[in-house]
This record gives sequence, C-alpha cells and structure tokens, in this order.
Amino acid sequence: MTMLNVRRQSTLKAPAVCAGIELHGGNHTRLVMRPAPIGTGLVFIRTDIKDRDNRIKVIPESVCNVRNCTTIANAAGVTVSTIEHLLAALAAAGIDNLYLELDGKELPALDGSAEPFLKLIEQVGVLRQEAARRYVEVLKPIEVKRGDAYARILPASKLSLSVSIDFEDEAIGQQKVEIVPNVRAFRERIAAARTFARLHEVAALQAAGLSKGGSFDNAIIVDGDKVLNPEGLRFADEFVRHKALDLLGDLYLGGPILGRVETHASGHGLNHDLLMTLFAHADAWRFVSLMEKSGKTSPETLSSAPDLLQSMSA
Repeated sequence: MTMLNVRRQSTLKAPAVCAGIELHGGNHTRLVMRPAPIGTGLVFIRTDIKDRDNRIKVIPESVCNVRNCTTIANAAGVTVSTIEHLLAALAAAGIDNLYLELDGKELPALDGSAEPFLKLIEQVGVLRQEAARRYVEVLKPIEVKRGDAYARILPASKLSLSVSIDFEDEAIGQQKVEIVPNVRAFRERIAAARTFARLHEVAALQAAGLSKGGSFDNAIIVDGDKVLNPEGLRFADEFVRHKALDLLGDLYLGGPILGRVETHASGHGLNHDLLMTLFAHADAWRFVSLMEKSGKTSPETLSSAPDLLQSMSA
C-alpha cells in the first residue's frame, strides 16, 4: 500500500491510549486517540481545560511556535506541543479523522520517535470511511530559504521526501535520506528514528524551560564525535531519518500532499514556512481526490481554494 492508493478517508477502528513524560515540559500526560466521523479532520481536545475552548484544529494556521518542536494553539490561547511525531505516524498510516484527547500541554515523548504511535495505530486498526480523501496536489515549485538552509516542494504524483543535513559534530556530519513514506517504508526506515540534541545545547534548552523530560530514554545525546546513549544508534544515519520523520509530521498539518519535498538543514520553522508559502500561492496547489477510473488512479479536482483557512475549516 502506498499513500497514493488511499482514496478514502480513514479513522481508527477503536480508541488507542498511551501515556508518558513530556520531552520539554517534564510532566506526565495521557493521550487518547478516538475515532471521528467523516470530515472531522484531526482535532486535539485538552481535557484538563474546562473554563474556555479546549479544541485545537490541526491546520497550518494553528501553528504558534516552532522552537525545538511544533506547537499549535486556538483563539483562546490553549496550546498543544511536540505534535510532529504523532502526526508523522498518522500521515504514514493515512489517518484523516481523529479526536485527540490530551490531559496536558504536550504529547508524551515515549521513546522520542514515532514508532510507539505507529504500533498503537496498527494494533487497533485503520477504518476506511465512505468518503473521498482530499489531497493537496502541488502544481508548481515553491521554495523557502534561510541562509544555507532550504526547503522546496515540486509537483509529483505521490509524496516523496529528500532530506539532507550537515552538522559540525563528527557523530552526525553530513547525511541524506530519500523516502516515499508509505506505511511500510515509514515503519521500516524512519518510524524508530529518535529525536536528538547536542550536549552543549541541553543546558541551554533546560535554562529556557525546555527539555525538562529529556533523557537517554527518549533522545539521542551527541558530544562531538560521541553518541552518549549507552545503547548507541538504531541506524547509522538515525539523525537524518529523524529529520525526515519531523518533516513528514510538519507537512501533515496541511493534510496529505502530492509532491516531492526536498530540504537541507531544515527544521520545524522552515518546514512550516514552506507549507504556508505553498498555500499563500493560490496557483501553486489545488485540492484533489484520487478516484479509480478504468483500473487507474487519476486525480479529480475538488476545488482550488485561494483562502486556505476558509477551505480547510469548512
């Protein structure tokens, strides 16, 4: 199964639950993923918030912070942080509609990768729903840059990622990965890749009130040419694989995409800039569904909407 083959919307067959420590906040949180009807989209519900609107739609306009993780918020100022690993797993599994009940500000880090989320999804099963899935088809190239870093998206018949990084740290160095992130490739190649930090960054992160829950249990720590985790790496190029995981999750804020995405030295900020720049150009994309005609999968235009917020909130 590839992402291109998923023509219908999907949700989970049953609720799925996980809990653990927040990577940045350090608190214990619990996530319950509940099936949702056709057209719901992905919606976080902060169950610990009772005095104001506690629902946050997973759409690009909800993003309020991209420092070290992706954070979304609603108009009432209610936030949810570190959503990218879960979104990557949902993207690979082709999940469109879910209520995501969370009892704190940040998702549990679990092991710092997307693998535990994917396993949960696969354990409860995916339910295909009786409605066409809406894709974002890229119609012309879009690129954003910050110094030597860049992110670009090009027209293509399916989603593919080409991700490269270049770190001074010898333990990381230059790495590159290319992947068509269908559920099998995601499971085998990038789901288990963990988040990482350089040792000299950890103190600064903690001084800024971040990484309070970070440990060898949920992150790779690098010091120059050394990986400090006793068990070492899961992949020789685990760092760039995790960057691809983050990219997939960040892109999924815009829904499933048909396009080739190429990034170098990118992060959550540049990933989000790419998405917002794409949607700001009404002639660079359109909504399509994939309908089967004469045994072939071909795009059927649903709409071409210049006002993304109106279109995605409809």
